[in-house]
Amino acid sequence: MEKFSAEQFINFLGKIEKLKSVPRHCVTADGVVENVAAHSWRTAVMAYLMKDELEDIDTDKVIRMCLLHDIGEAVTGDIPTFEKTEEHEEVEKQAVDELLKSLPGPLYQEITALFGEMDAQETKEARVYKALDKLEAVIQHNQSDIRTWLPLEYDLQKTYAAEAVKGFPFLEQLQEESVKETERKIEEYSTK
Repeated sequence: MEKFSAEQFINFLGKIEKLKSVPRHCVTADGVVENVAAHSWRTAVMAYLMKDELEDIDTDKVIRMCLLHDIGEAVTGDIPTFEKTEEHEEVEKQAVDELLKSLPGPLYQEITALFGEMDAQETKEARVYKALDKLEAVIQHNQSDIRTWLPLEYDLQKTYAAEAVKGFPFLEQLQEESVKETERKIEEYSTK
């Protein structure tokens, strides 16, 4: 079985290290611009914490999906969902493939298959990962200062994860609670 050399391993980490400094379109509760690595980490934490809430789901696979789903953004940067085009998606897929080519063959095949599963959105695991990706963004926006929101986000916050959570009761509850928090924030801000 082909394995990493120490040099390959460190080089790959160097490539994805950029995720720590790629900004996302959101700030934290402390006003710090969020980065892609923090978003991916928190989606993975969410998956782990709700492992007992999701029936018949391979949580370890969901965690792997959450950890890896945005690695292409180490090359492309993050593009907010409301600006992303099919062309952006294709460029990011190519970036992912280029990054993964530096991995040993079996690992390349495993992670490439994982990305194929995420893209197809046919398995429960892929659907849960996508729901968590969206929910984390909504929750993070709710935790940030509403003055950092764009006008279009007032509505987007309520709908962004709505379709993705369907069929997963706990995720539906998180979506419902997140919408309540969004509405509370908007109401509170509009009365100031």
